[in-house]
Amino acid sequence: MRLLFSIAALAALGLSGPAAMATEPGPSLGAHVFLGQGEGLGTDPAVTPPMDTTATGSVLIAFNAGYASNDGTLKDTYGNRWKSLGRAMTYANYGERFDVKAYVALAAKGGAGHTLSIAKAGEPRGELSLPFIEVRNATRVQAFAQNYADAALEVASKEITVDGPATLLAFWWGDGGVKRMTATPGDGFTLIDSFLQLPDESGVQGAVAWRQVDKAGTYQVHWTAAPVQGAALWIIAIR
Repeated sequence: MRLLFSIAALAALGLSGPAAMATEPGPSLGAHVFLGQGEGLGTDPAVTPPMDTTATGSVLIAFNAGYASNDGTLKDTYGNRWKSLGRAMTYANYGERFDVKAYVALAAKGGAGHTLSIAKAGEPRGELSLPFIEVRNATRVQAFAQNYADAALEVASKEITVDGPATLLAFWWGDGGVKRMTATPGDGFTLIDSFLQLPDESGVQGAVAWRQVDKAGTYQVHWTAAPVQGAALWIIAIR
């Protein structure tokens, strides 16, 4: 027996057409890795460990932190198109030698064994940090902010505003000449990847955190780091 429901019948049950259908899934954190190469221990190209990403419907985020001269084009297993996100931020007290850059790939293709690589023309064996993060069921970066915080026990990102459910990513890039440290996010963020215990040869310290929000609002993240140091900070909202 075939049952036919009109819009009026659905309305009588308290349902409308769109509400009667399955709700589309919102954005969510997917796969993520963090490649950290120590000074003199790097490879050219630098290649992240493989991870399994979803075939379609994701936004990918990556950062290149290290020698400014190692500024090759990002390439990944599935040939996605990477664009710069914001401006490069030069580390304080190191001249112009070191910086950190953010990148995004929209409408990304993915699958098993997904890696990201970058050629290192300037300093092939130089230190470099390269986090690679997937946000699933997403189409765009709605908002992002970046700032360079002076040295303090607690440093704060700028604020960003979203108009609905979003996956928030936060990045901390310390500038201290230290090799062992902690960096802890607050404001409901959870640390997911980090390179904070550096090799004796040195490296580029970094930490990645995320927070899932289910409604519109204005958000930021505070980081507590020890030893005290300045940091380049990003906060990104993906919908």
